[in-house]
Amino acid sequence: MAAAKVWGCITDFFTYETTKSVVVKSWLVGSINRFVQLLIIVYFVGWVFLHEKAYQTTDTGIESAVMTKVKGFGRYNNQVMDVADYVVPQQGTSVFCIITRLIMTENQTQGLCPQYGKKYRCSNDTDCDKHMGSHLASGIFTGTCLTEVGQCQVEGWCPTEDDSVSTEFMEEAENFTIFIKNSVRFPHFGVTRGNFPPNINIACIYDPVSNPYCPIFRVGDILKLANETFSTIAGQGGQIGIHIRWFCNFDKPVENCRPSYSFTRLDDVFGENTVSKGYNFRFAKYYRSPSEGDYRTLHKAFAIHFDVMVSGNAGKFDVIPTLINIVAAFTSVGLATVLCDVILLNFLRGAEQYKAKKFEEVSDVAVNTESECQSQSQSLQTLKTEGKVSYDSETFSNGRQP
Repeated sequence: MAAAKVWGCITDFFTYETTKSVVVKSWLVGSINRFVQLLIIVYFVGWVFLHEKAYQTTDTGIESAVMTKVKGFGRYNNQVMDVADYVVPQQGTSVFCIITRLIMTENQTQGLCPQYGKKYRCSNDTDCDKHMGSHLASGIFTGTCLTEVGQCQVEGWCPTEDDSVSTEFMEEAENFTIFIKNSVRFPHFGVTRGNFPPNINIACIYDPVSNPYCPIFRVGDILKLANETFSTIAGQGGQIGIHIRWFCNFDKPVENCRPSYSFTRLDDVFGENTVSKGYNFRFAKYYRSPSEGDYRTLHKAFAIHFDVMVSGNAGKFDVIPTLINIVAAFTSVGLATVLCDVILLNFLRGAEQYKAKKFEEVSDVAVNTESECQSQSQSLQTLKTEGKVSYDSETFSNGRQP
């Protein structure tokens, strides 16, 4: 019994299946077949070839360089501010800040002083022990309570910063301009492009409709296109993304390869947070006096942080991806046949009859038996034919004798 099963598995393994064509004259199935084939053809022609340009080879590993310059003058704390005062860093990189508001703590020197803030109030030294080792203050806690002012004592730069004071922002920053110079290279095609032509008008200002290729941007316009208002972001600071996208089709002239710009608020996800709102940082300017020694002015700067990001790809006709996608299209058209077979075999009346017509099993024994039967039939037919000829011949011969 087991040997028979093993032998059955072996014989089943060494079988061959071939396609058998069965013509089904059904309006329903025929309509479904042609409709599905039409959908597949429209998908490949419309989406794959025309929209996705699958006939092209693409280069997504672009090489990019960005340089920026900010221009404009503002007035803050009764002083005229220029680029060297409000732009950090000054090197003109793709990431830079424009300072819009400052809290300054002047004439700080090394020493002991009270740490300002509600949570640092105390009545005795025990109240200050819980702050020992804290990194949230302006210095190192000594564990001493300065009872005359009711604040814990720290060692560091004194007087400590009081960032609860209210200061105005620099209103002129809304009209500052940002010049962006961006060059990209597509190494696969050996093509290098810049974001403005050699004869650019340096007096232009970017506008997404009337002047979309101008590389000079007004700060207020950038914030407006990012759905932000200057008065909101200038007080607390924020992060703005400037996205330069290069999507080039080198089947057309290279001169048509031009960038597009978009703007977004990068830290918008933290807008509802109660801590760490906006964008700020600290820096100090140091001085030395012969009488007082070293001292500094601490600045807490609220700024608009700009991040220039570059992305894109380029494409050009290539025979290999074209052939691959054409073959894929012809292969996918066969899915219509599979769907129609599923409908015929499972959902329509006469499914059993269709199965009998479509699937037929033929074995070597059956083929040999059928061949023998056909041979015997042919032999009998031959004998009958020969007998008839002999009979006719004999009759004819007998007819000739007197």
